Amino acid sequence: MELLFLVLAIAVIFIFFFRKDIKEKINPDKTKNYTIDDKYNAAKREREKEIDQLLSKIGENGIADLSEKDRKRLEELSKK
Repeated sequence: MELLFLVLAIAVIFIFFFRKDIKEKINPDKTKNYTIDDKYNAAKREREKEIDQLLSKIGENGIADLSEKDRKRLEELSKK
């Protein structure tokens, strides 16, 4: 019984000191190794998604149905 407590105590101490390494192995940070190109491409995909949403809104109801805010945002995104 004492041996079990000793092993358990050692395991708890081990987990405490190596908790960051253990956490990184279980749930890795996906943005940790992002390069400038990766960040640029991710931002570009987000802009494309937003443009696609606005264009689908235009396709469904016509350009007259866009709000002033949507029109300004579409103009901003088209300039980038």
